[in-house]
Amino acid sequence: MADSSFDIVSKVDKQEVDNAINQAAKEVAQRYDFKGVGASIEWSGDNVLIKANTPERCAAVLDVFETKLVRRGVSLKSFDFGDDKEAKPSGKEYRLEGAMRDGITQDNAKKISKLIRDEGPKSVKAQIQGDELRVTSKSRDDLQAVQRLVKEADLDFAVQFTNYR
Repeated sequence: MADSSFDIVSKVDKQEVDNAINQAAKEVAQRYDFKGVGASIEWSGDNVLIKANTPERCAAVLDVFETKLVRRGVSLKSFDFGDDKEAKPSGKEYRLEGAMRDGITQDNAKKISKLIRDEGPKSVKAQIQGDELRVTSKSRDDLQAVQRLVKEADLDFAVQFTNYR
């Protein structure tokens, strides 16, 4: 019998993020508490840029954006707005920039691989392939156990399981 496998990836659906940004921008433009404060949210390359005249307004726009992301099924772990999520002053306005995390870094892949080796079934092998991790085993039950293990682990990045064969 052939080995079964699946890939552990960290991909972000950019179209869903774009939709969430557009919805958040529309809500910010229409809400009364954001009138006249210069609050906005937009793309800045691959990053998301939030602007307002006070740090509290930046935090409120970020809250609206995070709500839209959750409704669209995008994990909040897919964005890095810094540890404190604090807006930085820039001239007369405050800016908060968040980078989108796409792909699993080598360090994170090693962390998952070590978790699988230490706590997973012994017949399972994990192999790093670029920005994803391939997990193989003869038993599909062992693969499902590994999926449960990775889901329950408190990782600081979003993971998805693809290519299940």
